[in-house]
Amino acid sequence: MAIRQIRKSGDEILKKRCKEVKIFDEKLGILLDDMYETMTKAEGVGLAAPQVGILKRVVVIDVGSGRIELINPEIIETDGEQEGAEGCLSFPGLYGTVKRPNYVKVKAQDRTGKSFIAEGEELLARAFCHECDHLDGHVFTELVTEYLK
Repeated sequence: MAIRQIRKSGDEILKKRCKEVKIFDEKLGILLDDMYETMTKAEGVGLAAPQVGILKRVVVIDVGSGRIELINPEIIETDGEQEGAEGCLSFPGLYGTVKRPNYVKVKAQDRTGKSFIAEGEELLARAFCHECDHLDGHVFTELVTEYLK
């Protein structure tokens, strides 16, 4: 495993839409492992592939209850609303208030290509939305209602 460089605000790759993963091989597994190690070292709870310079629909998340890997994730259901502080590893030191659904259901694939459903509330729901936004070329600052100090 290796620590990858996290792309920062202003990097054009963060504005690009990612491509669907079609090949589930050892290279994908290495990317997932590297992303998880990079996210953990940076003390984040989520990381999307464009944040490490890869335009693929790949996400890793760990909000404290274990590693979640999402390949080609698609949000299929949301409910409720939450408003809270949000930050991003690509925007170090910047935090803002963002509204997100309180419940999110995601359809995705694992590293072998097997489809599954993941559900989350509160922080996990926020992470699902935040990371899926990255895959579509959007960043949390587009949703901030108030910046925090």
